[in-house]
Amino acid sequence: MVIKSIILVSMYVVPLSLVITGVATTTFQLFACYLFSAFGMAGVGMGVMHDAIHGSYSKHKKVNTWVGYTLDMVGASSMVWHLQHNVLHHSYTNIDEHDDDINAPFFLRFSPNAEKNGLHKFQHLYAWFFYSLSTISWVTAKDFIRFTRYYNKGLVKGGEKAYKKGIIKLVFLKLAYFAVVLGLPILFAPFSAGIIILAFIMMHFVTGFIITMVFQIAHIVEVVDFPKADTNGVVEGERILHQLATTCNFAPKSKVLFWFVGGLNFQVEHHLFPDICHVHYKDIAPIVKATAEEFNVPYYSKPHFLMAVLDHFKMLYVLGNEPEMEPIKA
Repeated sequence: MVIKSIILVSMYVVPLSLVITGVATTTFQLFACYLFSAFGMAGVGMGVMHDAIHGSYSKHKKVNTWVGYTLDMVGASSMVWHLQHNVLHHSYTNIDEHDDDINAPFFLRFSPNAEKNGLHKFQHLYAWFFYSLSTISWVTAKDFIRFTRYYNKGLVKGGEKAYKKGIIKLVFLKLAYFAVVLGLPILFAPFSAGIIILAFIMMHFVTGFIITMVFQIAHIVEVVDFPKADTNGVVEGERILHQLATTCNFAPKSKVLFWFVGGLNFQVEHHLFPDICHVHYKDIAPIVKATAEEFNVPYYSKPHFLMAVLDHFKMLYVLGNEPEMEPIKA
């Protein structure tokens, strides 16, 4: 895990350093550096900070905290991610209006329980473009919007004082990120500001698409359930069964994918045991699968990455074009 962290962080930092120090002197080299950093950024997000913020990177809390700051290093907020991912997504997986991973803007619909409009019939065609914009939105406005919403929901411990402190922290970290990733290259690299900004946007297009796809194909596919709360806000069922019903693995035999995406192709194991470091998922997966078969409960898995992507494409179409989908309860 430590070796992987060094490699992935280096994939992100070293190419940017080559730009800042003027080693990259041609436009091709500039874009190649930012493209390489895009894969490093995605790797840091999925294979380093993800475990740390879950507390599964190390048995030492301080190590997890400091490694979790690698998310701030790539422009997002570890503070907001903890609330969005650990608290909401893992607690309310695939539950509309509660799981923030499926709470989409008006032009996207990720749940049969969400309100539908005329635009959604085309979402299977245009959603991919907006996936590419996801991290640009993340490093600019999304963290502020979500942190404010979580404060209004009472999820920010410490009340108004903690909220104001959190906003100041967000502003400081965002400014530091843009100063390093954009400001220093504009000041020291032998390229125009416009070309550097274009390379920066390309970097986020690549990272955004990779990260969004990995998370979407694990939860927004036809085979999984989308439980609905009753009028009292209660979702029937048991936590482990809920996670099994709402989550799908993909490409479990791909060692390269497993390494790069931080074991997130084993989403079932991750949702059952988020406090276990992802390097162990491939070892516990056969036990989980055998136990699920023994008790005749769901264990969803797609054998190939492209098959999972195709299923996600189909699900986007179904959510946008089917007259009605019966809300599913766990």
